[in-house]
Amino acid sequence: MRRTGFLSFCHLLLRAIPSGTTGIGLVLVITSVAVSQTRNPLAGNPKAAKAGEFEFRINCALCHGLGARGGGRGPDLTRAHKRHGDSDGEMFRNISQGIPGTVMPANGTNGQGVGMTDEEIWQIVTYLRSIQAKAPPKSFGNAVHGKELFYGDANCSGCHMVAGKGGRVGPDLSSVGSGRTVENLIESVRNPSRRLAWGLTEPTKEFPQEYETVTVTDPDGQEIKGVTLNEDAFSLQMMDTAGNLHLFEKDKLRSIKKSRESLMPKYESSTLSDQDLHDIIAFLVSAGQK
Repeated sequence: MRRTGFLSFCHLLLRAIPSGTTGIGLVLVITSVAVSQTRNPLAGNPKAAKAGEFEFRINCALCHGLGARGGGRGPDLTRAHKRHGDSDGEMFRNISQGIPGTVMPANGTNGQGVGMTDEEIWQIVTYLRSIQAKAPPKSFGNAVHGKELFYGDANCSGCHMVAGKGGRVGPDLSSVGSGRTVENLIESVRNPSRRLAWGLTEPTKEFPQEYETVTVTDPDGQEIKGVTLNEDAFSLQMMDTAGNLHLFEKDKLRSIKKSRESLMPKYESSTLSDQDLHDIIAFLVSAGQK
């Protein structure tokens, strides 16, 4: 780096550092600014974008879906605004190092595909830029009204949580609006069992177990219905429809029945109008962008 460029870079760092920042905080700020300023050496290269699409299919599509439009576990990466950074450098870092506190693993550590070189990661970044939406999606619903429905008459919060508020029987929907398409969300409400996510259940527990319905009959003959949380050869931990936790020893149960039918009922348009559903999804999309 030439001296003038280095001085400009230092000046930028100093301006970005909040007053009173010291020690580790200083290192994090410097690292964050440096990453955000990193430029993609393959930016705008159509051959690199094509190669990046191939790499994406092998290493990323399992979670983010073909076409990068979200796959349930990973967010939609075609959107202009990305929750964990919009710059090329931030995307490179997220792919290379993973994202702490999420299921996004570091490059080469998730057992899918193989470890990628820096050039291959830049190819993926180039591919994502080539398919990125040019403008944010237009909101087709009223998020304020959708929030009222979610926590009110539609009773979504009886099973689902957003930002720490709501039930625990169903999946946490705090970020679902950034991870799945509107069409997918509509289908999940209208026909929840059609594409019930299988999830991954490897010993690493990188991803949550599937939300499959389980019905057990206890030693007293009582039937309890809910979702499986953890299970091994000897025990079963589940949550019933009221949100209560149960831990059973399998050899003491009269029966265990599992079903690929979702606990969530179908919401026909006669029960939940199209406009009300659009409003609820608008609320989930707005929550997923925070």
